[in-house]
Amino acid sequence: MSRLLLAALLATATPVAAQTAPAETLFTNVRVFDGTNPKLSAPTSVLVRGNTIAEIGPKLATRGTVIDGRGRTLMPGLIDNHVHITMSASSQADLVDSKITPEVLEARALAEAEAMLMRGFTAVRDLGGPIFAVKASIDSGKTNGPRIWPSGAMVSQTSGHGDGRLPSERSRRWGGAVSRGELLGAYYIADGRAEVLTAVREDLRGGASQIKVMAGGGAATAYDPLDVAQYTFDELKAAVEAADDWNTYVTVHAYTPKAVRRSVDAGVKCIEHGQLLDEPTVKLLADKGVWLSLQVLDPAPPTAPEATRAKKQQVVDGTDAAYRWAKAHNVKLAWGTDYLFNVKQNVNQGRDITKLTKWFTPPEILKMVTYDNAQLLALSGPRTPYAGKLGVVEPGALADLLLVDGDPTADIMLVADPAKNFVVIMKDGKVYKNSGR
Repeated sequence: MSRLLLAALLATATPVAAQTAPAETLFTNVRVFDGTNPKLSAPTSVLVRGNTIAEIGPKLATRGTVIDGRGRTLMPGLIDNHVHITMSASSQADLVDSKITPEVLEARALAEAEAMLMRGFTAVRDLGGPIFAVKASIDSGKTNGPRIWPSGAMVSQTSGHGDGRLPSERSRRWGGAVSRGELLGAYYIADGRAEVLTAVREDLRGGASQIKVMAGGGAATAYDPLDVAQYTFDELKAAVEAADDWNTYVTVHAYTPKAVRRSVDAGVKCIEHGQLLDEPTVKLLADKGVWLSLQVLDPAPPTAPEATRAKKQQVVDGTDAAYRWAKAHNVKLAWGTDYLFNVKQNVNQGRDITKLTKWFTPPEILKMVTYDNAQLLALSGPRTPYAGKLGVVEPGALADLLLVDGDPTADIMLVADPAKNFVVIMKDGKVYKNSGR
């Protein structure tokens, strides 16, 4: 190319806009819970630049937007590792009512996602339900909500815990049509290796960061007893292989030793629930490095059918032993709420954390709902939707932060009332709440 031609091209080229410096927020006079250290730091400052933590130190120069911590606690945002946003924002009757449109269900889910963020939960793992559109709306900035690790539709065998068909909905193998729940993206009914592979691959195609499979009976469902194992070894192995091909993992709903051991043998990396396990099976989880995502569930309401109440009580009664054995054998423990179909319950999300005081100290609890839960999120590997480190307050980590009025390492009850005690809520470097107190 001649010099004259190059000069002409340069002269007519569109000028490149000057790069603007990322926004900065400086938290001053804060004591930091960093996600792992049980003790708060001495008073210090934390500089957020863009969406990451840039510097931490007592003598940082004043810059950007300054938030005076007044000696309060700065900590990582809370993480709930077992949510169903869409199915916690509507009742079960609404989800099966053909008059309630998918658009109405999505609008309710978007509202619940924003409420979740305002309760201090800056990241969640959604373990089943129509969530991809909700996540896309939040990630694009159209609506507010937490970071979401989506599973998409739950994968269930016929008669499994995810088979949510009404009695009038026949199997499509025997003259029926695709069920409303499947059309909504709440679950896939898949039998045999080939169908399981297809169901998992459909979820991955939609953007799933991990796969949720039903491997055992459930307390809240009418057609599967609590004690049953679901999916054969070959079917579970198919799900694991399909997920592994995409460099992510399978987590399973399972309570009993039989269901959990079969899942572990198939290569599953996380167990949801497990309240009916025996000690040898809990030790197996520790030996294999398999995560246990355990919840402190409440009994079924008096209005529930008697069979449902009886099953749920078995789960509640098994919780204490499961936690004691998991702690004794140093199992990788995660925490979540698993709310379903009871909209009024959602406000208790932070309060549910405080139930853990029966087994753990406040610093241990805070570590579990921040750093430990973040390690499980990271298990999605390259399918992780957000680049960066969560669950810690350190240079280079993503700026998902809470400024708490008080010391939650001494008083864990502070997380039970986020409206009162969370002075600032920040996600990805953006302030979503600043009470100015």
